[in-house]
Amino acid sequence: MDMVLEVTGLNKSYDSFSLKDVSFSLPVGCITGFIGINGAGKTTTLRSILGLASGGTGNVRFFGTDIRENERQIKDRIGVVLDSGGFYEDLSLDEMKKILAPAYSSWCEQDYRSYLERFSLNPKEKIKNLSRGMKVKYALALALSHKAELLIMDEPTSGLDPLSRIQLLNVLRDYMEQGGKGVLFSTHITSDLDKIADMLIMINEGRIVFQEEKDQLMDRYRIIKGSKGDLNENIRSLFLSIHETDFGFTGMTSHVSQIQELLPNILLERPTVEDIMLSYIEGGKENAAEFN
Repeated sequence: MDMVLEVTGLNKSYDSFSLKDVSFSLPVGCITGFIGINGAGKTTTLRSILGLASGGTGNVRFFGTDIRENERQIKDRIGVVLDSGGFYEDLSLDEMKKILAPAYSSWCEQDYRSYLERFSLNPKEKIKNLSRGMKVKYALALALSHKAELLIMDEPTSGLDPLSRIQLLNVLRDYMEQGGKGVLFSTHITSDLDKIADMLIMINEGRIVFQEEKDQLMDRYRIIKGSKGDLNENIRSLFLSIHETDFGFTGMTSHVSQIQELLPNILLERPTVEDIMLSYIEGGKENAAEFN
């Protein structure tokens, strides 16, 4: 399978945080959700692979090419939506566009105008007057207007109202229907990924916890509820995480059939992406590694 992005052995250190041998790959044709709680390393990873954070080590290849050897050509093929925005606040949307558009060989003014209309953005509006959600929509309009083959987005739906979030997800679906595209979608709002992601990558404390197809992950895990009296140390060891009260227990496991044999009266529920993510964090590093 062709890869639009390959990251190998990425390391980056700060005083109180570091990325540790971060490695993952994005196949063409996939919307990949990059998940983790705030502070897990999502933004640092994205800034590092885009060359916006200096001092890191590792290898980053876009479309099979090392970014250090062909940075200009590669960035011409990438659309980026960062949480920080990075716009000149006193400029209008069109004034900012006139600065950015010449950097791209395949800039399409028709696409740009179409996205402004779709997002109800006034090209004469000053950027400083836009809400955070409108700034995200503007960044996405710019990213989609130069025929980008890969979209990299950092928390694009954070701060958006539910209707705007649905609108953004629909835009991503339309983008992927063109074929030959890829999306890396960093977010802590995992309900968006329940709807749209094909692949999930989880990072925690600067380390990659897993990379897996979303449907396979969701099919493998179940939330199990039962009586606390049924638990013993052997059964507890089959759970990724478990919460106990005086009335019963709720746990996350991939050992569904084994637990069903031991506890035939349990209740099973299908988890969300957030349920699985939090269970990995709550379960701890040692226990989580056994479930990978």
